[in-house]
Amino acid sequence: MTAPYDTVTFLSDFGLEDESVGVVHSVIGELAPAARIIDLTHGIPPFDVRAGSLALVRALPYLVPGVLLASVDPGGGPRDRSIAVEVGDGAGVFVGPDNGLLAPAVALVGGAGRAVEITAEEFRLESPGSTFVARDVLAPAAAQLSVGTDLSELGPAIDPAGLVPALVPIPRIEDGSVVAEVLWVDHFGNAQLNVDADTLAHLGRPVVARFHDSTRTLDLATTYDELPEGRVGLVIDAHGMLSLSAARRSAAAEMGLNVGDEVTLSEAE
Repeated sequence: MTAPYDTVTFLSDFGLEDESVGVVHSVIGELAPAARIIDLTHGIPPFDVRAGSLALVRALPYLVPGVLLASVDPGGGPRDRSIAVEVGDGAGVFVGPDNGLLAPAVALVGGAGRAVEITAEEFRLESPGSTFVARDVLAPAAAQLSVGTDLSELGPAIDPAGLVPALVPIPRIEDGSVVAEVLWVDHFGNAQLNVDADTLAHLGRPVVARFHDSTRTLDLATTYDELPEGRVGLVIDAHGMLSLSAARRSAAAEMGLNVGDEVTLSEAE
């Protein structure tokens, strides 16, 4: 036995329309009744591994140490191996599918210590089907870690360097312009780009944004209300990235932008 973890942080693409989130809670509560469960979000778009991995990266600096249980599994079954990855010299363990969901978070905290594939039958729930891996495999593993079961008891060791990487886009420089991509559109319609202010420093202010068949001239602001009324601009968001934003309305809807769209940022003439 090792020192128990008293917190399980839970992220998924399950939504809240049915019983799935509650069932995972209950499985953990039955096996580890002292564990506190924090629901990070269950609003990841269905099957969107990249969105889940980016949400973890955004949240990770603020999470309580402990077990992180993440489930975004497009296959809906055991195609992707289930893994548990120790991080921070044992300060926490990430539990989830090996499909790129966990890899950026592992990298953000400095890499993995130990890692195992979760295969131990004694820590799995018996089930009539194999599609609810979060309930049958991941939740029992998270609970076992919470009560002090050592990582090595969950299954055989695997090489952390062999974890499936995530496909996170990086900006490109083309003829002095920065070709960015929309990473995330938040609840308020701010469209986060994969660039920070330093990346655009050579362009001066304002900058010109080209997207789809449209062009906008953008000011840079530190708060949404600094933007002129009726104008879209660039705001340094809470994560240090630049977001296309508008004061008290959805910039993404106004500009017709979605996750994955390219936005080319250039020097104003």
